[in-house]
Amino acid sequence: MRILMLTGSLPYPPHQGGALRSYGILHGLKQAGHHLSLMSFRDAGDGARDIAEMKRWCDEIIVLPPPERSKTQRLRDLLFSDRPDIARRLYSSEFAQRLSALVSDQRFDLVQFEGIEIACYLSLLRGMNTSARLVYDAFNAEAALQRVIFDVDRGEPRRWPAAIYSLIQARRLAQYEHELCRQADGVIAVSDEDAAILRAFRPDACVPVVNNGIFADDYRCAGAQLELGEHALVFTGKMDYRPNVDAVCWFASDILPLIHRRVPDARLYVVGQKPHPRLERLRRHRQIEITGWVRDVQPFLCGASLYVAPLRMGSGTRLKLLEAMAAGRAVVATTTAISGMLPSVREVLVVADQPDQMASAIIALLQDPRRRQALGQAAQAFVKAHYDWSVIIPRLLTAYRDMGIG
Repeated sequence: MRILMLTGSLPYPPHQGGALRSYGILHGLKQAGHHLSLMSFRDAGDGARDIAEMKRWCDEIIVLPPPERSKTQRLRDLLFSDRPDIARRLYSSEFAQRLSALVSDQRFDLVQFEGIEIACYLSLLRGMNTSARLVYDAFNAEAALQRVIFDVDRGEPRRWPAAIYSLIQARRLAQYEHELCRQADGVIAVSDEDAAILRAFRPDACVPVVNNGIFADDYRCAGAQLELGEHALVFTGKMDYRPNVDAVCWFASDILPLIHRRVPDARLYVVGQKPHPRLERLRRHRQIEITGWVRDVQPFLCGASLYVAPLRMGSGTRLKLLEAMAAGRAVVATTTAISGMLPSVREVLVVADQPDQMASAIIALLQDPRRRQALGQAAQAFVKAHYDWSVIIPRLLTAYRDMGIG
């Protein structure tokens, strides 16, 4: 097939979030013999080497500067529009014109929209009556995600403005997701939970699940490791993303002090780009390190004694958990953090939802190296068996065939 993939940012390096998923899909489709074109926005850090790397998998790459949208414009849209904020985040008239020309000039069998932000162009192609099948790859059930964020934020008075924002967005997103799911020829979800929500928006109630995946063997720890300390706790993720910010703030205020009563030298490493201003106060804590952007999270995963995932909001399959497990780390996570994963994941990590439960579980594992090693090895085997791209890509190809594509 000739496939055009649209992504919100260049999916290289594939270190976080949507980039991991989009890169894995592109890699797998190329390996399966398909011809790929990629159209994306360029981030400030993207260089010629990143684009050159993507050319290994794509026959054609078009990269445009991202649109500029001021806080004033966002506020105006919030007050005077019924559209969700995310529907305008990546809209660019230049991108729309280039996309229209590309689809008019070339014949594609499939155009895939990677995530809700880039799906703002779906209606454009639908209006062109292109012969290409239009597939929306939903990274999250976004309306449901915003409702969960609202429920968490409304419990803290200083977070009420953010809670109100989430409530407004949840209502608008439900309508927007409904439109996208009806306009698309096919919709893909990353988890059974998300699929159940999105099926209500489809006339045929057909939303196949293609889980997030990783190249599991790439995360195996070998050779010299980064020395983080005997009791190093690691959390990874894009650190301007609200669920990640909430997780770190909650862990630092409610859980880490309980751990320090029994393990005084336990140190938390928060690894990820674009740390939110809410995290600035944590830099003053001598047992917390905010790294900011790093080229590769693997050295931190391999240097960790334990990986923590104290998420209270979010949806989909957590790529950060898959990475940590593939690196052979023992994991302590909330029920929210493991939502979207196979139920049997509970056999290879520890689940705790209350601060005292999570602190106790972490203390017990920090004091028991053998159990940490056993859990890490079991987690590594689990990810290899269920979430490696070699397992995921055949599911994607089956989903295409079930949609009548290919």
